[in-house]
Amino acid sequence: MLRWLKSPATETQITHGQRLWLYIFAVIIMVLLVTPTLIVIPMSFSDSQYLEFPPETWSLRWYRNYFGSPEWMQATRTSFLTAFLTMLVATPVGTLAAYGLHASRVRFVQAAFVLMITPMMVPLVLVAIGAFYVYVKLQILYTITGLVLAHTVLALPLVTIVIGSALKGYDMNQEVAARSLGAPRWKAFLTVTLPQIKFAVVTAALLSFLTSFDEVVVAMFISGGDNPTLTRNMFNALRDQIDPTIAAISTIMILVTTLMMVLAQIFGQQRQPGGE
Repeated sequence: MLRWLKSPATETQITHGQRLWLYIFAVIIMVLLVTPTLIVIPMSFSDSQYLEFPPETWSLRWYRNYFGSPEWMQATRTSFLTAFLTMLVATPVGTLAAYGLHASRVRFVQAAFVLMITPMMVPLVLVAIGAFYVYVKLQILYTITGLVLAHTVLALPLVTIVIGSALKGYDMNQEVAARSLGAPRWKAFLTVTLPQIKFAVVTAALLSFLTSFDEVVVAMFISGGDNPTLTRNMFNALRDQIDPTIAAISTIMILVTTLMMVLAQIFGQQRQPGGE
């Protein structure tokens, strides 16, 4: 342990001992962030009518209540379908946008990039209110189409940033060489550029899925009727009554999110030297 503390942590010869305060601070922050999430998991296995930690009696009661409820199942189907369709729309559109911004030599390309990420800077409640009034006029309120469009707007900035970052580390001369040999630009992109940034594309797709799946503010305004989202129903359940079923649903959502992040990391390891 003492040898590790004296060993250099970086090329500047700063030792791990000198950085010990930073490690301790990072651990404290991680504990504060992760602990509330982990507490939800044992609460979901309680047999109590109320949220209880630690549970006095362990049971699968609230999981059975969730899977046996037509309302919760409908909301779950809506959330997964919306997230999947959002991923299918946001990923190619965001990829093409990032590619266009990267390859463009237009003078105001940075202004276009800022415009693309505007949904990240505008408070979500303003986006929700605007979408609500537009959807009323278009008569797509409380529809899957409306949800996918709104969630795509929220996911596009993330996709654009992730893909744009990957393109900055990519040598565009490879694509130029393919085009100089007679390949159309679209074919050069699909056969040369896209395979080089495939990990970023998969990561962006997962992020767009999770952006839609976890979103609640916009869903409160534009989802409902026959197409309520899971997060909307959870928020309403917390507002109206403390239903422990929410803990069970939260645990499932944590598992889904964690699984997708693990898959992204596994895919990323496969692209490292020696990973294929």
